[in-house]
Amino acid sequence: MKVLVLIALIITLSSAKFSCSVSPVSGDVKSRVLKGGSWHNGCPVGLDKLSYLKLKYWDFKAKERVGELIVNSEISSKVCRVFKALYNTGYPIRQMRLVSDFKANDEASMRADNTSAFNCRLMTGSKTKWSNHSFGLSIDLNPFENPYISKSGKISPKEASKFAKRVHINKAVLLKDDLAVKAFLNEGFIWGDSWHSVKDYQHFEYKNVAKKSKKVVPKKLFKKLDSGMF
Repeated sequence: MKVLVLIALIITLSSAKFSCSVSPVSGDVKSRVLKGGSWHNGCPVGLDKLSYLKLKYWDFKAKERVGELIVNSEISSKVCRVFKALYNTGYPIRQMRLVSDFKANDEASMRADNTSAFNCRLMTGSKTKWSNHSFGLSIDLNPFENPYISKSGKISPKEASKFAKRVHINKAVLLKDDLAVKAFLNEGFIWGDSWHSVKDYQHFEYKNVAKKSKKVVPKKLFKKLDSGMF
């Protein structure tokens, strides 16, 4: 029976075809982004510098799904190529929705094991700097299986403590030599596993796009961002 299931899966994967469409953040998508609070006045990039991607992926039951991401327009083609590689290798993704669906709450998105990209927010642990997500230059992949671990050992999301030890409990867990990791690195992304003070196993970021201004959050936005007013 296992052999038959494996053969069926191989046939499904080989006969399927990846797709990734790129379009402006406008219309209904723009309304969702504004209503959900992932973009607001004062963000370091305008919506005109971002692109909306609809792309195919495999879920945890090897079913084909269509997900959505918002990324910096300068890396949209790179992101499409990365996810094509993930799709072709059968890498599973729990879900892929805009952070606006979670009211721009990063913790809520992580707890839902949601793969996401753009979110105009502070860098984790900082009150003065924008996260690279605010520029649309970072992607968090299966954050439950690939949690953030602080210098003190705090795990986010906290419910994902069993994934702190990095072993292949399932295929979604990212390890150094995995094809999924290499797909990002081959396109010039940096992986959060390589950081020394913290480990951010879900996090891939692209740093070769020049951020011309507003690396530092304006003081007038500190309290609003910290209190979740947006």
